[in-house]
Amino acid sequence: MKTTLNLDDQVFLHAKKQAARDGVTLTAFVEDALKARLFEAPTQVQYRFKPKVITGKRPPNVDTSERDALYGVVDNS
Repeated sequence: MKTTLNLDDQVFLHAKKQAARDGVTLTAFVEDALKARLFEAPTQVQYRFKPKVITGKRPPNVDTSERDALYGVVDNS
């Protein structure tokens, strides 16, 4: 397919020079650049949960094996 692009002069010159260095046509260079941008794998930021841990000297104020007791502590916070 043929199309017309309006490019910044400096961008065009850099692309033309790089295509010549790579030994490819400007068309092939632009097509490869577009494919790289359009079909690149999305980068995901790796999320890591870092809870704040506070160690104390007293035992917990609730029996963690009892669901209702846990809910009571959470609801009163």
